[in-house]
Amino acid sequence: MHPSFFRLTPLLAAALLAAGGAAQASSHREAPFIATAPKVDATDFYMFRSYEDGRADYVTLIANYQPFQEPYGGPNFFAMDPEAIYEIHIDNNGDAKEDLSFRFRFDSKLANDGKGLAVDAGGKQTAVPLINIGPISANDMSNQNMTETYTLQLRAQGKGGDVTNQKDGSKVFKKPGDFIGTKSLGAPEQYEAYARAHLYEVKLPGCDATGRVFVGQRKESFAVNLGVTFDLVNAPASVVAGGSTREARSLVPSSLDENNVTSLALELPVSCIKGSGDVIGAWTSASVRQVRILNPRSSFELPSFEGGAWTQISRLSNPLVNELVIGLKDKDRFNNSQPKDDAQFADYVTNPSLPELLEVLFGSAGVVAPNVFPRADLVAAFLTGVKDVNANGSTAEMQRLNTALPATAKGKQNSLGAAACFVEGVLKLDNDGCDPAGFPNGRRPGDDVVDIALRVSMGYLLPKASAPAGQVAFTDATLQEDSQFDAVFPYLTTPLPGAQ
Repeated sequence: MHPSFFRLTPLLAAALLAAGGAAQASSHREAPFIATAPKVDATDFYMFRSYEDGRADYVTLIANYQPFQEPYGGPNFFAMDPEAIYEIHIDNNGDAKEDLSFRFRFDSKLANDGKGLAVDAGGKQTAVPLINIGPISANDMSNQNMTETYTLQLRAQGKGGDVTNQKDGSKVFKKPGDFIGTKSLGAPEQYEAYARAHLYEVKLPGCDATGRVFVGQRKESFAVNLGVTFDLVNAPASVVAGGSTREARSLVPSSLDENNVTSLALELPVSCIKGSGDVIGAWTSASVRQVRILNPRSSFELPSFEGGAWTQISRLSNPLVNELVIGLKDKDRFNNSQPKDDAQFADYVTNPSLPELLEVLFGSAGVVAPNVFPRADLVAAFLTGVKDVNANGSTAEMQRLNTALPATAKGKQNSLGAAACFVEGVLKLDNDGCDPAGFPNGRRPGDDVVDIALRVSMGYLLPKASAPAGQVAFTDATLQEDSQFDAVFPYLTTPLPGAQ
């Protein structure tokens, strides 16, 4: 265990709540306006020390976009928006401003020099309406009617440089098509071989070491009992407060089990992204042009005319902040805002609403909300990180990772993350399952942020006098753990096919 973790304080409780104060669902269509633009809607953001064998010197960052992807969502499926920019930002000097930004730009093209694939129909070559006209594999992609490509720029100190393919120096990368179905793309293991043919080792500007990038469809990585949660936590108190065993946390399949998502995954050398200190902060955003004019003579290449300045409409770091903490009147404003300006949202953390709601719903079963107001400890953690653990000197809502803390290998991770290092609010470094590499020190796919934040919002790490229900094992009864994910980059698993 890294020495810096030994200096943890109970403020970690607040940091756990920084995931949203009340984590109930991933950030899917969390604000009124972004619900109208699913192609640029960020759903989850992960940042963790790589735990693939031989990759100890790397950090993995994954930004998921396009929520609620039904695998059978043809005929167009889930291409990215070529008129948007998608970014992953890193603050490595604690000023709440991006020092490094990785900018993705997408393009979609039809085969046959933009004319599209065609078939002979009564002596005429007629363009087909589908994305493919036959099987596709890693070795033969000639039946793809539409292909997506992207470029990736690293922007630092206001200047941009191209991230290039280490193999051939090219600046354009291919994105695999979505998993249309097994007839088009074979069994899941065949699709995975096809997808991994689009995993690239890359050269980063100003960095001697190489990184890796993958962009493509993955199985939805978030687990939550979604319908029950939004129906005023429509479950018996014995279930909601009964998560002391793995079995109790596995009662209900995730509502998102049948969905896919689109992942933008980067694996970056620690030495090339950290500053003078070990802690980095990061978030993802998507932006579009201010003006969109619909083309009255729309075509594949030009359905609309875009102009004006880039305007951010999606932003995500810790899960659920906008969805379940920010008030409805400010949700769109939060998506437009920058981390450096987050003090304006502090009131939403000082008096979190979920504990009060749970008390109203389950008070007869002994559920009592913490009685500490304002939650000044949560404000500090929400905006600054935890001193001597993952604080970087900034005042901003962002995910923070202490890159000096080593990864925990797959199979040994505790899905309750660093919360498992505490017993009744007291830090016990020798406690079984203590896992400082987990949330909120970054976030891994297997970290059960729903259960963690439920418990901490109810006072798990506060004195008993201030949190009568603080030791209750709250859960949404849906399991999230590292066994559900791969042990190699990009860690998220093969998407579900549209048809078997």
